[in-house]
Amino acid sequence: MSSSFFGDLRVVLRGARFRRLFGTRLVSQFSDGVYQAGLAGFVFFNPEQHTSAGAVAAAFAVLLLPFSVVAPFAGVLIDRWPRRQVLLFSSLVKAVLGVVTAVLVAQGAGPAFFVAALLVLSVNRFFLSGLSAGLPYVVPRDQLMMANAVTPTCGTAASSLGTGVGLAIGMIGGEDALGTGIILFVAALGFAAAALVSLSLRYRELGPHLEEEPEEVRAAVRNVLRGMLSGLRHIGDRVPARDGLLTMGVHRVLFGVATLMTLLLYNNTFTGGGVAGLAGFSVSAALLAIGFFAGAVATPWATARMSASTWIASLLATAAVALVVFGLPFSPVLFPIAGFVLGFVSQAVKVTVDTLVQRHVDDAFRGRVFSVYDVLFNATFVLGAALAAVFVPPSGVSAAVVVAMVLVYAALAVGWTVRARRLSATCKGRGALWA
Repeated sequence: MSSSFFGDLRVVLRGARFRRLFGTRLVSQFSDGVYQAGLAGFVFFNPEQHTSAGAVAAAFAVLLLPFSVVAPFAGVLIDRWPRRQVLLFSSLVKAVLGVVTAVLVAQGAGPAFFVAALLVLSVNRFFLSGLSAGLPYVVPRDQLMMANAVTPTCGTAASSLGTGVGLAIGMIGGEDALGTGIILFVAALGFAAAALVSLSLRYRELGPHLEEEPEEVRAAVRNVLRGMLSGLRHIGDRVPARDGLLTMGVHRVLFGVATLMTLLLYNNTFTGGGVAGLAGFSVSAALLAIGFFAGAVATPWATARMSASTWIASLLATAAVALVVFGLPFSPVLFPIAGFVLGFVSQAVKVTVDTLVQRHVDDAFRGRVFSVYDVLFNATFVLGAALAAVFVPPSGVSAAVVVAMVLVYAALAVGWTVRARRLSATCKGRGALWA
């Protein structure tokens, strides 16, 4: 296995089927970034409002929680429908809704804007679940780690580039509602382009191939609720995937706390809010994105030399140390560095957990499992924001909250260290890397 990110990218790009799926991801996530630039400017950095912790947490809840309730049902459909069609129709729906949100903002949006934005983000999670479930169809099994490292990371880079383009469009269009509407309309055009790129994939190229599964598996997808429960049981029986998902959920709670704290700091303490707050937060977000990229680059190299459990333990310990050194001073110079480290940890853990799930989950359940993953991803993030809304003051400065985060990361690191030692005593050879 190549230890170079770009070497890994060259390896997986040799496959024509992978290139088609990869292109669909890049175009869609670039457009996601453009859309999020318009959304962030309108919701979180409106110069006419002084954003409180409760208001930010409520916005996250409105935009993320409803989808978290219905996502498991979408997963059953991902396991039943051709996943190419999932990508195609998701992109088309996002394009239409993108136009709707652009019009609503330009006309002076009200509650209807939040409903439309909620639907865009909900369909997007559906789209990303389809990408994850279809990935094993376009790369060999021994290249899954490389593919999981390069695809989400390049997608994140594309999203960050899209955010930058969106901000530039906003500067040209102006700070009023019309400028934001233009950003959202450009994003809608990008979603339509992603739909066109997805047509380069064949109808059944991403599965599922239910005719290859036993009758009891086919029967499981005939009932949505039964299929969802069977997916949950499937995770419970796969210990490495289960432990990875639980750890990711706890990390997302902490990440939600950190995100809300950062928004408050840039809106109310580091700057006076408005354009200055958005600009400062954008710098922090850029370092976070660089951390995402670095974490994905490092993960294939690291997991070729140590077990997945050891790597996760090291990452969690690193997060704890970074919060102490760079977070506690609450300095506008040091705080973004803590964001970089958390980005590194977040992406590295996610790449490792994604691979654990894909290696230990059967294809017939993969869509449902990744939809459950999305529920966990969203709901735990909102839970973290809600906790921060209770315990973090409007200034965003709370040493007690940061110390509590440090203790949780340290406890997780200890747990994975114990797991790594137990596995090293029972597993031999390369299989231990993914036990």
